[in-house]
Amino acid sequence: MAELQVIAYAHNGFTDKFGIPRQSREESGIETRIVFEPAFRHPDAIRGIEGFDYLWLIWGFNQVPEFNDCQFDRRSTVGKLTVRPPRLGGNKRMGVFATRSPFRPNHLGLSSVRLLRVEQTAKEGTVLVVSGADMLDGTPIYDIKPYLSFSDSHPDARNGFAEESKDYHLQVIWRTRAGLPPQIQSAIEEIVSQDPRPAYQDDNRIYKMDYQGYNIAFRVQDQAVYIEKIEQKE
Repeated sequence: MAELQVIAYAHNGFTDKFGIPRQSREESGIETRIVFEPAFRHPDAIRGIEGFDYLWLIWGFNQVPEFNDCQFDRRSTVGKLTVRPPRLGGNKRMGVFATRSPFRPNHLGLSSVRLLRVEQTAKEGTVLVVSGADMLDGTPIYDIKPYLSFSDSHPDARNGFAEESKDYHLQVIWRTRAGLPPQIQSAIEEIVSQDPRPAYQDDNRIYKMDYQGYNIAFRVQDQAVYIEKIEQKE
């Protein structure tokens, strides 16, 4: 079988893994630009895509360790095949193929994103602008497919152990806004409301994350996240 070929790269404000949404989100206001590699920049490659509201992105966890180095359960009789889902507190194991963990035999991610617009640029050719992407800046994309509501949507489907956390979010309280542009402020609020702390941490100490050239310091207490300080990086 031929090796996977990168067709595009994702570009957004997520320059660090800490803070990236754990799932793609339909209602997200955070934009991601899909910039095609030169061989795929011709408009013919996406002819007709404007007629779809949502797309499937197949992409790579390019900053995840190799499978043999991942933190799978080494005591398991079936090998390194269990992981600890963050929304279960990080202390309960599930089968890797029953989760969306990035620690997988093949580092492939699947995201449903909203297509906002198609841009024609002089430098980068045809660019797709989407919202709801749960990936790092520079993530390689291997394929793009249209989302079809009549076959891809199953509103009555069971959600397994993920059901209990599907509506999880924290109230956001700003200690400072530091003259942030409205779009950046909205994006930061969306990110921290999902509680980006490691699953095994449940304390109110100060955490820091980077987004779009800003360093954000926050803490979580009593189901609320307090944004304590924001500094623009030089």
